[in-house]
Amino acid sequence: MQEIFQIINMAFTVYTFALIIYIFMSWFPGARESAFGEVLTKICEPYLEVFRKFIPPLGMIDLSPIVAIIVLRFAQGGLQQLYWMLI
Repeated sequence: MQEIFQIINMAFTVYTFALIIYIFMSWFPGARESAFGEVLTKICEPYLEVFRKFIPPLGMIDLSPIVAIIVLRFAQGGLQQLYWMLI
């Protein structure tokens, strides 16, 4: 049981880093059109689209990725609390 929670916890962490890398790639022209950028787009965009529906961009600044990462971290913390309640 512990191994399953560790794998899920690691998946949350890896996905958070993938989102951060994807966000920083927007600062570099053509980075999202690379092979690595296209893979990250397929992984990150479905999750980010949920937040973009509710949080409109403020001018040129899109705050939805920040909210998405915060929600992901809260979910990870909730999973950790669930694990500690079960052991």
